[in-house]
Amino acid sequence: MPNMVPQEVIEQKIFLIRGKKVILDKDLAELYGVPTKRVKEQVNRNMKRFPDDFMFQLTWGEAKSLRSQFATLKRGEHIKFLPYAFTEQGVAMLSSVLNSERAIEVNIAIMRAFVKMRQLLGAQKGLLRKIEEMEKKYDNQFRIVFEAIRSLIKEEEKPKRRIGFQAG
Repeated sequence: MPNMVPQEVIEQKIFLIRGKKVILDKDLAELYGVPTKRVKEQVNRNMKRFPDDFMFQLTWGEAKSLRSQFATLKRGEHIKFLPYAFTEQGVAMLSSVLNSERAIEVNIAIMRAFVKMRQLLGAQKGLLRKIEEMEKKYDNQFRIVFEAIRSLIKEEEKPKRRIGFQAG
């Protein structure tokens, strides 16, 4: 099955909101080739399939923050409905209620993007463990090198697209 959507495009649509990696309803609608209204309709008809850990609705403040960061609205000046944010499990569930060939293919590509992100994070943690082991072994000889590497890793760990209110 050919991959219809490049992995990089999907990865750019994954945001960190409320400490969860999510994709917004408008981005999923675009990927699936359906209007956002259709996505919202199917979610509202099948609300029992979307518990809080699968999907949540953004607050007005979060939506406003998104709009100011990415200028997402083109036609109207104000959003009428709050966007939904779907976690990896929510995306999988959404593909079951949007039953089309494109939804299936796009869902597979999205799942691969989430898996790739998890693998990259796991590889980074493994690298950090190896550095710590080497640091214990070589102690003071390479302290400056280890500190520089650790600071680079910590810099990459910072979420780049964090929006919304973050409590304490």
